[in-house]
Amino acid sequence: MTQSTPGTVQYEAKPFLKWAGGKSQLLRQLSSFYPAELAAGRIHRYVEPFLGGGAVFLDIAQRFDVAQVYLFDINEEIILAYTVVKQDPQALIELLAEHREQYTMLTEDARAGYYYAIRERYNAHRRRLDFKAYSDAWVERAADMIFLNKTCFNGLYRVNSRGFFNVPFGRYKKPVIFEEQNIWRISELLQRATLAVGAFDSCAAVVDDRTFVYFDPPYRPISTTSSFTSYARHRFDDDDQRALGAFFRKLAKSTAAKLMLSNSDPKNLDPDDDFFDRLYAGFHIQRVYANRMINSKADSRGKITEILVTNY
Repeated sequence: MTQSTPGTVQYEAKPFLKWAGGKSQLLRQLSSFYPAELAAGRIHRYVEPFLGGGAVFLDIAQRFDVAQVYLFDINEEIILAYTVVKQDPQALIELLAEHREQYTMLTEDARAGYYYAIRERYNAHRRRLDFKAYSDAWVERAADMIFLNKTCFNGLYRVNSRGFFNVPFGRYKKPVIFEEQNIWRISELLQRATLAVGAFDSCAAVVDDRTFVYFDPPYRPISTTSSFTSYARHRFDDDDQRALGAFFRKLAKSTAAKLMLSNSDPKNLDPDDDFFDRLYAGFHIQRVYANRMINSKADSRGKITEILVTNY
């Protein structure tokens, strides 16, 4: 399944989806905070309760010998897409290639028409898709999702309260819809993973003393014009952040698992906002730097801090 040969450098997989709040740009900083037990081979299980773009999973799966991986997300579309990459990479690649061929030959106006037609199909099919029983329909849906993700405005995944994707067309000249080698490599890495739809506390049953858990929840908004909570039908508000904090604390007390969590840093805009400092009091709280937009204007992008919480 892998596309490399003996003696060649292994292809380095990267996320196949754009995801707001994705961790690709932060990997170098985050990896310096991985538990020492990971490199020492004393971690046998990796758990990620908020899979999203999967950058940290890919980094760990390619760098460390972890026998078992459990990946969760409350967004069933995410788990569907990863399941298809794991089980049917060739069929997915063929459908993505069809999208790419049809899309790239069109004028910009025609591309917009093609995009909205696929978006309409994607939303219409949601009503009758069985998310619990794998089928060929999953492959088409995963291909449509990846296509929309790579051609929509700002690479944003956003749904309304009914779970319908509602992001407008993005006017990219040469969007990279997919890379075949990347799909194959991720499929290979996913062979060791168990994928499941579930809220963050669904992972409790698979966390033991030799587990590393990385939590990357929807970020708490740090301004009135930003929102990190619309990636699934389920909102993630301050009550959910508190519930996650309580779950983090419960795992830390009941197991010897190594726990790490990322979130936004409200002190970027309000130095007196100690929401997370209070919520995770008693744990190690670090601040790392990221390039993010702190409001809706692209020219307001810049270096801001994010928090990183560990129990070690």
